[in-house]
Amino acid sequence: MRITADREVCCAAGQCALIAPDLFDQSDEDGSVVLLDARPDTGRLDVLREVVSRCPTGAIRIEEEPGA
Repeated sequence: MRITADREVCCAAGQCALIAPDLFDQSDEDGSVVLLDARPDTGRLDVLREVVSRCPTGAIRIEEEPGA
């Protein structure tokens, strides 16, 4: 799996960084999402689904990789 974070869509709510601080941070400049790990362990899928569901703008997505 691969995670994407669209900084152009992000509204800097910070839910991602609060829920999964090892995977997401916020920019010091504008507070937008900073992706720390685009390919986390699949054991983190439940946490990532929560991040996606709580992102108010849909800036964060989980992408399934072919053959995975």
